[in-house]
Amino acid sequence: MYDVADYFGCNVFGEAEMRKCLSQESYEALRETIDTGKELSLKVANEVAEAMKNWAVERGATHYTHWFQPLTGATAEKHDSFISAPDGDGRVVMELSGKELIKGETDGSSFPSGGLRSTFEARGYTTWDCTSPAFLKDSSAGPILCIPTAFCSYTGEALDKKTPLLRSMEAINAQAIRILRLFGNETSKKVVPSVGAEQEYFLIDRGKYLQREDMIFTGRTLFGAKPPKGQEMDDHYFGKIRERIGAFMKDVDRELWRMGVTAKTEHNEVAPAQHELAPIYAPANVAADHNQLVMETLKRMAKRHGLRCLLSEKPFEGVNGSGKHNNWSLTTDDGINLLNPGKTPHKNAQFMLVLACVIEAVDIHAALLRESAADAGNDLRLGADEAPPAIISIFLGDQLQDVVEQYISTGNATTSISGEIFKSGVSTLPDFVKDATDRNRTSPFAFTGNKFEFRSVGSNDSISEANVVLNAIVAESFCKAADALEGAENKEDAIREYTAKLLREHKRILFNGDGYSAEWVAEAKRRGLPNSPTMVDAVPALTEESSVKLFERFGIFTAVELASRAEIAYENYAKTINIEALTMIEMASKQIIPAVIRYVSVLGGSVNNVRTACPDADVSVQRNLLKYCSERLKDASTALNVLKNSQDTASKTKDAEERAKSYRDLVIPAMKALRRPVDELEMVVDKTYWPMPTYGDILFEV
Repeated sequence: MYDVADYFGCNVFGEAEMRKCLSQESYEALRETIDTGKELSLKVANEVAEAMKNWAVERGATHYTHWFQPLTGATAEKHDSFISAPDGDGRVVMELSGKELIKGETDGSSFPSGGLRSTFEARGYTTWDCTSPAFLKDSSAGPILCIPTAFCSYTGEALDKKTPLLRSMEAINAQAIRILRLFGNETSKKVVPSVGAEQEYFLIDRGKYLQREDMIFTGRTLFGAKPPKGQEMDDHYFGKIRERIGAFMKDVDRELWRMGVTAKTEHNEVAPAQHELAPIYAPANVAADHNQLVMETLKRMAKRHGLRCLLSEKPFEGVNGSGKHNNWSLTTDDGINLLNPGKTPHKNAQFMLVLACVIEAVDIHAALLRESAADAGNDLRLGADEAPPAIISIFLGDQLQDVVEQYISTGNATTSISGEIFKSGVSTLPDFVKDATDRNRTSPFAFTGNKFEFRSVGSNDSISEANVVLNAIVAESFCKAADALEGAENKEDAIREYTAKLLREHKRILFNGDGYSAEWVAEAKRRGLPNSPTMVDAVPALTEESSVKLFERFGIFTAVELASRAEIAYENYAKTINIEALTMIEMASKQIIPAVIRYVSVLGGSVNNVRTACPDADVSVQRNLLKYCSERLKDASTALNVLKNSQDTASKTKDAEERAKSYRDLVIPAMKALRRPVDELEMVVDKTYWPMPTYGDILFEV
């Protein structure tokens, strides 16, 4: 099958398969459930389950799984076969009931729960998300029917990433419809957040990967000196894709296309060995499912090609890290994009109100939005002059910024900057109309044509958290706007005045300049914008009173669920840094220091041997190198002992938040102190003695 159209979505039980396999009555009932949330009868569920099972069995499946996304950030699955108890003749029947389709059970206390489930309170339920299509995933055991599900505790609390996302989608739909009704739109019935998640990743040779314990245990390098060449020449970015990588990408595309994932764009990224894959937009919950499949497929196909896919945000110090640009917009069921400004945004009152509400939402909840992209790995990336700063701000571009300034100064806007004609100066090249604004790669939250691009999300993160927050905070602003405007006698004037009011009150969040500059840090502080440089600094935003009120108001999280997520965040941070510290201790103790001692012994022997053979010979080179290595060796040994003590102290701290702070304040500085002399030694120790592949070996030999 070479024509993509012939096999795209062939492993998806989607719209076409449902039409073909279900009765008209059951198809319409299922569609109504998907579109409106109406409860599905057991009769219809049984027919859907039977059709889904038959479709899967015809394609070689023998097992199904409730595929869910626990708070680990990864996916989880338990495989059950379709076989039922043997009949009187000893023959088994392949079955999937409606009850089995709708509900599953797993151990709710064995996944991170932040105290929502005690060890003795084991029960958790998975429940079918019919708005995300079921699909077949190839495995070594053959195709597995994956049924996307939510995962909740016995008492109803969300134990996963999907449940809050679905709740937030319902919230923003309800409030966005109210905004549309203000403008006389009575035809649109539903508003769905659409998301496209660009995925950055590194590919390295698997053999090199297996020679480094830090990569195996932590997904990134904890030691490593900068190679002679990094990304300075910009020759890797958009460069020719090497054959081995091209073959990998081809297999990734085919696998994703078969599962209905619209992998669209792939290219080399800025850093050597770094690449990117971008899909076409999908509803937020489907996009979240698809991004998990993208990450799984990248890892699986890399192994097949003798490669290793690294999704760590900063696998190599000194070169660009990897993020996940979360492109977010709002689209109605009849095709209207609420974030499309048109050619003359100053005339588009609906767009300007929506824009003002988004600006208000991000300004009020900037700390919460920052928290949605917080993890230990992302701390190494955000604000490192390669990715958005940890300070949240909004970039609008020249055109919208000008319209906003008009609203702020006069209460209205009368003009919009239009794009100029692009002229290359070459007569044979066509002229065309430029976009009305440039793009700003340093902005964490940038308007890019007809969407907002949240650039802070880490490459290894689920996109669900960021989109839960975006949906929730904008729903709140929409709700306040609708409350203020629905009773207005002159809606046109009231909408214009309300829009101007929001823009005046929240203009501090707007910034079109260089987000990497030290001047911006000082300016942001002057404006009163929050700055959370680490995950530990960001987590408290989850349980602030304003956050609790926001999420409880729209039924997205309870206070208990938020507290549990804060607890999990602190625990994950501490566990991540603890694993990294223990890995550094083991590598330094068992590999690096012994290797350097062997090399120093050789140097000492060289000095003695030369002196014996030729007493007048100059051995200053050997002696200086011996002295340099011995000093660094001592520094490394001292730093290693400090790290051991720091790790021991932090690990004994009982409170989760205080433990996370101990790892941030004690262990991370000790890790940096150990890395410094080790990296200096790597630069001078004979390569044959160094116990692991270097950055040069890893980044330029794929």
